Amino acid sequence: MTDTTNPTVADRLFSRPATVASCVAFVLIGMLQALFGPAVPGLREEFGLSPAGAGLGLSLHFVGGVVGVLLFNAIHARISNRALLAASYALMALGAAGFALAPGWPLALAAAFLGGLGFGGIDYGLNQLFAVGFGERSTAMLNVLNAHFGIGAVLGPAVVAWTGPGHYAYAFGACAVLAGALILCTGGVRDESKKDPQTAGAARASRSSLGFSRILLGFLVLYILNVGVEAGVGGWEPTHLETVGYGTAVAASATSVYWLMLTVGRFLVVPLTLRHSPERILTVCAAGMTACLLLALVPAAAPYAYAGVGLFIAPVFPTGLPWLNRALPGAGRAGAWVIAASMIGGVAAPPLLGTGIEASGIRAVPWLLTMLSGASLLVTVWLIRLTGGWARGRANHACELAGN
Repeated sequence: MTDTTNPTVADRLFSRPATVASCVAFVLIGMLQALFGPAVPGLREEFGLSPAGAGLGLSLHFVGGVVGVLLFNAIHARISNRALLAASYALMALGAAGFALAPGWPLALAAAFLGGLGFGGIDYGLNQLFAVGFGERSTAMLNVLNAHFGIGAVLGPAVVAWTGPGHYAYAFGACAVLAGALILCTGGVRDESKKDPQTAGAARASRSSLGFSRILLGFLVLYILNVGVEAGVGGWEPTHLETVGYGTAVAASATSVYWLMLTVGRFLVVPLTLRHSPERILTVCAAGMTACLLLALVPAAAPYAYAGVGLFIAPVFPTGLPWLNRALPGAGRAGAWVIAASMIGGVAAPPLLGTGIEASGIRAVPWLLTMLSGASLLVTVWLIRLTGGWARGRANHACELAGN
């Protein structure tokens, strides 16, 4: 007899092979995003571009990602989960192949946008489905999934370094082949069971309430702030470390360690998600990264402090999504807005921080990032109050772990 309160393998949205394929897909999107930067020298040589012109490839990829998130969110209710993922893989395959084979820069930019659409569909689709598709283990599985993005982000530059920037087309071509192969791995993706009328009615009531708007706004701000810190450290850590006396090689290595910690932190938090609620984990993460950024003001401790920021910020993105879905029951598509906001924040944060740094100097980088991190801590505490406080969070988490 099947226990309907505790999702069995058959009840979950992903079979084991489909789960593995999904993790490979996140390696793929991490690798593809990370390829554009190292490919710039090859792009400039082939198409005769300025540095800013070559950078448009990544910009169009990000724009496509935002559009892809919102587009697939809009049509998700009318297509199956399998169709959503298959279409996303197909778009990414076409975009990566087009970028590799484009005879001119305008066609390459169009291909970058097309691949970005697929990127957005995969990012939205898998994050959204993992947030609800594994029962009480959804938070843990989301962290595992997003950790594979970091693995891909490390592999991308390594592939270009191995082939040489002038042969970037081979790296993009390999991504196209892998994306095409993943289309064949969507058979193990199921659709959600239909909600009963009472649940649907509760969801409609929730969507129409002022509380819904406040909670959604809180999550949007939380994600924008955290992505701002993440991108800000990645973009400005090397410059800050060089300013306070470290050599170029040390500064670059420390930044690589920061990105590595972002990946490691998502694996390390997995067992904690089975014992603690997302609210508690996110509060500790916000407090921890704020403390680490303050420690980065001490030059001797700065490289280690930035590595600590990477560890603490790592679980925020994947751990917040299950909390969002629980806080807004029946309004799972709200996750699309949060994911899109995080992408926009990643693009906008570095230049905005640059403006603040121009006014206050490079040594103020930790202070500026601390303000963002401290604000994320305040927003986290505010969201806990909006969604019922610590007691409800603990009770809901206990129910999830019990399969209730």
